[in-house]
Amino acid sequence: MSTRVHLDRRGFLTVSLLGGTALAFDACVPLSAQGAEQGAGQGAPGVLNAFVRIAPDNAITIGAKNPEIGQGIRTMLPMLIAEELDADWAQVRIAQTLADDAVYGPQVAGGSRATPVNWLPMRRVGAAARQMILNAAAAEWGVEAATLTTERGHVVAAASGRRAPYAAFAVRAAGLPAPDLATVPLKAARDFRIIGTAQPGVDTPAIVAGKPLFGIDTDLPNMVHAAIAISPVFGGTITALDDAAVRAIPGVVAVVRLNSGLAAANGADDAVAVVADSWWTAAQARQKLAIAWAPPAAGGDHATASYERTAATLLDGEPRHDLARIGDAAAALKGAHRVVTARYDYPFLAHATLEPQNCTALFADGKLELWAPSQAPAAGRKATAKALGIAPEAITIHMPRIGGGFGRRLMNDYMVQAALIAKAVPGRPVKLLYDRTDDIRHDCYRPAGWHRLTAGLDAKGAIAAITDHFVSFGHDGEPAIAAEMSPFEFPAQLVPAVHYGATYMPTTMPTGWLRAPTSNAMAFTFQGFLDEVALAAGCDLPELLRRTLGEPRTLPPPERGAAFDTGRARRVIDAVCTRAGWPGGRATPGGAKTGKGRGFGFYFSHAGYFAEVVDITVVDKTTIRVDKVWVAGDVGSHVINPLNAVHQVQGSVIDGIAQALAGQKIDVVAGAVAQENFGDFPLLRIDAAPRAVDVTFVPSDAAPTGLGEPALPPVIPAIANAVFDAAGRRLRSLPLRLA
Repeated sequence: MSTRVHLDRRGFLTVSLLGGTALAFDACVPLSAQGAEQGAGQGAPGVLNAFVRIAPDNAITIGAKNPEIGQGIRTMLPMLIAEELDADWAQVRIAQTLADDAVYGPQVAGGSRATPVNWLPMRRVGAAARQMILNAAAAEWGVEAATLTTERGHVVAAASGRRAPYAAFAVRAAGLPAPDLATVPLKAARDFRIIGTAQPGVDTPAIVAGKPLFGIDTDLPNMVHAAIAISPVFGGTITALDDAAVRAIPGVVAVVRLNSGLAAANGADDAVAVVADSWWTAAQARQKLAIAWAPPAAGGDHATASYERTAATLLDGEPRHDLARIGDAAAALKGAHRVVTARYDYPFLAHATLEPQNCTALFADGKLELWAPSQAPAAGRKATAKALGIAPEAITIHMPRIGGGFGRRLMNDYMVQAALIAKAVPGRPVKLLYDRTDDIRHDCYRPAGWHRLTAGLDAKGAIAAITDHFVSFGHDGEPAIAAEMSPFEFPAQLVPAVHYGATYMPTTMPTGWLRAPTSNAMAFTFQGFLDEVALAAGCDLPELLRRTLGEPRTLPPPERGAAFDTGRARRVIDAVCTRAGWPGGRATPGGAKTGKGRGFGFYFSHAGYFAEVVDITVVDKTTIRVDKVWVAGDVGSHVINPLNAVHQVQGSVIDGIAQALAGQKIDVVAGAVAQENFGDFPLLRIDAAPRAVDVTFVPSDAAPTGLGEPALPPVIPAIANAVFDAAGRRLRSLPLRLA
């Protein structure tokens, strides 16, 4: 994923006054409730650049360029522009842009990258627009631009006392040359008025009112609906199809064979879509399809039980692939004062987004228009263009709000499916919609994994060596998507002797990134194991981490990823321990079996440092209740929208609790997924959420980083460690179960 916005001054500040409309904004909004609002303005706005337009009443519309999946980006990125524009936030309106990375730069919701990627570019956009207004005002008033200042959407001339709204100069400003984005002056942090203030989400009123904002709400004239039947066994393909009974059903428009883009090899058809005048008709009709399925060409025994048996056997042997070798771990373990070993594992997980996968497509005259709730629309454009055999430039992509992504909507298979179906019924918009069973059984899953860990302690209780044999899924020595393990996995860079190795098993399961990918599993594994190591060292986990981190310093960054700062790590550990009163209320190491316990977890991921303390109660043999969670996080020098930031952390914690305790697990039986709905893949219920999630941010001098993911991983091992504190039992498998 790109970490820079590769746009020059011309690309950022495309000025267009054609029809008085910013052509780069999404001017074709399909959601039924928004039509009147789009034309509510009076007169022609001054379009200063691809992101900013100013109406005659001085209302400022700012384009929000990234997909909104609930992470608050539709509010946060415009805040950056508005800050440097020196706008009055009360007069700012937000409009979603089209997906067009040639105009807006990278438009991705993934990897917690939106803040670091856009922190400077979006501020420069606002500063450039402000400079253009100042230059226009200076020309109109016959003064030097340097003598003018701005204040809340107005230009001020201190010498003469003149003051006028931006709207007075907007049209003239739009015709001026754009300043150099690399040199345009930016505000000092002490002058921020918008950055760092708590702002409600711009969509919140509409969401509360139930207005149509999401992809699933898309409603277009003459639209038809599609339901899809995909091979229940991953990799299966169609050998015969009898659709006569379906075509005879009133309201059915078409039956379309296609490749789902999930698991079928060599582009073979593995799906059939039924298109009808209503989704209900389409969904009912697909049940009457007579489809003969061929088994996957890969063969093999693809089932959870088989994977578990194979993994157990592989763990007993040596890893087939080295990930990291530092020093001589085998020799260090032989000479260790004490050795600790354990095995940890975790299952496949589905994303289970509340809004199931959907996409609306209109194919006409060789061009395609998509209303796609995608986290990576540029990648979807490329895949769709290839599937249809058209130029990427022939595709227009609207970005409705997304009802949960968590990485699932990075894959874009639903975009390609909708486009292929639409091509079969040209001239009519087609909305493809999965039902809940479709969504759970045809996902790109967080891969399962198994670990055999060993650590050696020296006589002073320091970690002298650590090894891990990691077993997961892959092909030809390469891991499957999201089955990777970093050679820098903490504490590798801080231990004298390390050997991390991996062995990969084949699978037909499509895999993908799940919120805090790899980190959500590795944090459970390593922080749980290090809690065991701390017990052997005669200390608690925070103290073991402090010993291991040592003096504040920055460790070299991996090839892909951020450098690790031991000082920042220690500060969040100390902050959460102080806030929670650690270790107060904690049982004697080894577990006092009081039914109540405290656990700790730390993790560094997605450039964020987070430490968390959890209080739990073991209610009975089947119920573990999380009572309270304390969180301390370092995401750099500025938290742009503190209100949303706290909500992001709290949501991450609840997601992590669900992975640990709700019973989330995907089982594979004969190559197919057994689960089908929230009844057997449960989300966390409100009565299982903690009574409080206390959030503290620990500022640092580093540039701001993202928040969508790094707060999730530590809560999972913290819960497992708290269970040991409460009940004296180590739970080394997810989901956590006492019985």
